[in-house]
Amino acid sequence: MGNELNFLATDMEKQRIDKALALLQPDMSRSYIQKIIKDGKVLVNQKAVKANYKLEATDKITVYVPDPVVLDIQPEKMDLDILYEDDDIIVVNKAKGVVVHPAAGHYSGTIVNGLLYHCAGQLSGINGIMRPGIVHRIDMNTTGAIVACKNDTAHRFIAEQLKEHSITRRYEAIVYNRFQQKDGIVDAPIGRHPVDRKKMAVNYKNGKHAVTHYHVLGNLKGNYSYIQCELETGRTHQIRVHMASINHPLLGDDVYGPAKSPMRLQGQTLHARILGFIHPTTKQYIEFEAPLPEYFDKLLRTI
Repeated sequence: MGNELNFLATDMEKQRIDKALALLQPDMSRSYIQKIIKDGKVLVNQKAVKANYKLEATDKITVYVPDPVVLDIQPEKMDLDILYEDDDIIVVNKAKGVVVHPAAGHYSGTIVNGLLYHCAGQLSGINGIMRPGIVHRIDMNTTGAIVACKNDTAHRFIAEQLKEHSITRRYEAIVYNRFQQKDGIVDAPIGRHPVDRKKMAVNYKNGKHAVTHYHVLGNLKGNYSYIQCELETGRTHQIRVHMASINHPLLGDDVYGPAKSPMRLQGQTLHARILGFIHPTTKQYIEFEAPLPEYFDKLLRTI
């Protein structure tokens, strides 16, 4: 069934339909609006349109908002490593091998399952039934700090900072090969791999703008380097793709690096060390540091 909403575009001439609806319906995220547009739930003058449709003053907008789907993801008691928590947000140090939100093949044991139990269901709903509270994610085998939101106001506030690239996100990694210079920038668009659709790649034709700043923390034995990466943008697999593109794939990354890791590692050696942003209520900048996991620390001492 769902709800039917109707609007006149009188004061919205030349605005994109998705932007106009985001202003008209502040409780809906831009991504959700774009999804229902793509699903044909938004009509202009009784005709389906695309998200980039430019409104005319005489346009009549009809929005069919689907009924909410009952959440079937079960709360699970988990040993979450909580770095910080208040009424708006919770910052978790994610362990290796843990998936952030449910997806095909991973419907239990995710951060979301643990948050649903710990927060007693008090999580933002903007990103849908599979990702309550989740504003951003890190890969299954990447460790470190992620923030989840307990209400939609906090979610929108932090999501806007992500969109504007104003959130501090510093990662640490061990990569193959030594560097000639201490600092560098990889500025190369990232999109789907043209052949292997499960992978991302530097893609100048269809990729999205992506920038990674790196700093060499030290050279290691065996022709490895210990580096810090700071994200200016946040594309899927960004650090892994960018470092592989300059001949410094991450140690343990069997997707973008050598097929076999010399140290029997479980995925890439990548840790989200620092996470900083403006708090949605206090409007003060806060920053969190996730200590290196034991395996990573041991590797540094070994090599």
